[in-house]
Amino acid sequence: MLGYLAHRILVMIPTLLVISIFVFIIIQLPPGDYLTTLVTELQAQGEEISEERLEFYRQEFGFGEPLVKQYFVWLGGLLQGNLGYSFEHEQPVADVVGDRAFLTIVVSMATIVFVYVVSFPIGVYSAVRQYSPGDYALTFVGFIGLATPNFLLALVLMYLANQYFGTAIGGLMDDQFKDQPMSWDKFVNILEHLWVPVIVIGTSGTAGMIRRLRANLLDELHKQYVVTARAKGVPRGKALVKYPLRMALNPFIADIGNILPEIISGSAIVSIVLSLETTGPMLLRSLQSQDMYLAGSFLMFLAMLTVIGTLVSDLALAALDPRIRLGADLAK
Repeated sequence: MLGYLAHRILVMIPTLLVISIFVFIIIQLPPGDYLTTLVTELQAQGEEISEERLEFYRQEFGFGEPLVKQYFVWLGGLLQGNLGYSFEHEQPVADVVGDRAFLTIVVSMATIVFVYVVSFPIGVYSAVRQYSPGDYALTFVGFIGLATPNFLLALVLMYLANQYFGTAIGGLMDDQFKDQPMSWDKFVNILEHLWVPVIVIGTSGTAGMIRRLRANLLDELHKQYVVTARAKGVPRGKALVKYPLRMALNPFIADIGNILPEIISGSAIVSIVLSLETTGPMLLRSLQSQDMYLAGSFLMFLAMLTVIGTLVSDLALAALDPRIRLGADLAK
């Protein structure tokens, strides 16, 4: 297992390097650069940017230099822990992200907990009570969750809350806490506003997880070893938990590598609709304005989450499923 772990960690290095090349190419695909976009926007507004500021950006960040040189300047900064400089905000990327990164992590972690806590018991119930009225009802709700876009659900909740309760849903905190340093009162206020975005963002993930767990568990329950265990008089609950449920948990574990970056990146539109102070809208704006260091650093963060999450899920699967451990031993 230690050899496998060392091998996977070594593979992560060239993987992230290749991803960094693709990220840099993608953020450079639109014609021009940040200065071109900035000058165009200012001219459209009847304003102009000083030549001194343009020259500062050219000299400091290598605009006009070959793309290969710009890439190595950006990559060298990342390796030193320097996320770069946000041209639009005129601040280091680390300072721009600030509280938004913390709020994004809070929303994402709460959403993951919601997805797992809700989908696990419902998926098990639907499999054990197959074709029961409860199974049909939960399956119908699951299909609705899969078919409804998150941003549409956010709009519906905003309308219902305003129309019937006179409550304005939007943001992760009251106005009095915005632009204020983190405190206990601010954190509690964030938790009070957290349930709406968690439900909205987590709905589709919950519905998909329920369907996968139900299908996997039904497949296991019809296998010969379960039938034999029941024939020998093993109690139904023990026959369910001992092996079938463990084997059916594989999709739960395998999704660790995908669910966190998917939630962070996929909540951008929901964040815009609900006016959430997360990194999603900031990423979208940075891509539109070609703020390359801000956009590139965020995309690399998502890539790193995916790679590390995949490693954790593979190790957890090997610990959970003896068939995977046996396959690893035979591969040696």
